[in-house]
Amino acid sequence: MPVIAPFVHVVDDDPSVARALKRLLHAWGMRVRTFESGGAFLSALGNRQDVDCLVIDVQMPGMTGREVQERMNRAGMDVPVIFITAHGDDGIEEDALKAGAAGFLRKPFTEEALVGLIRKVLGQRRKSPEGAGGNSGEKTGNQS
Repeated sequence: MPVIAPFVHVVDDDPSVARALKRLLHAWGMRVRTFESGGAFLSALGNRQDVDCLVIDVQMPGMTGREVQERMNRAGMDVPVIFITAHGDDGIEEDALKAGAAGFLRKPFTEEALVGLIRKVLGQRRKSPEGAGGNSGEKTGNQS
């Protein structure tokens, strides 16, 4: 049986960051879909659950990454969320992790930090009894 590459969704309002992350994750054998906003991601997602992992910027115009996470939590969507940010907002990392985020990375981060965190999250999901629920809240890979 062929192994299906993980499907990672990336949400970042900076097109150059989204493109760079898409190229990076493709190079590591992942399927990637990018979105320019949290609203666009949620609209495209609908009721589908084909997202293995979400990498999302914290600060975006319109809907923040945390607001997307809150909506997903309220809707019962069990998708691991990894936040990325260039901002040093007080308490945002702690709040995101308490709300179930799988990780939090500060820009600039290494490709190994991001890919390693995604692989760790995906490995946790595969090991869980239902194949989901790998949101450990651990801040593995956090870089200043």
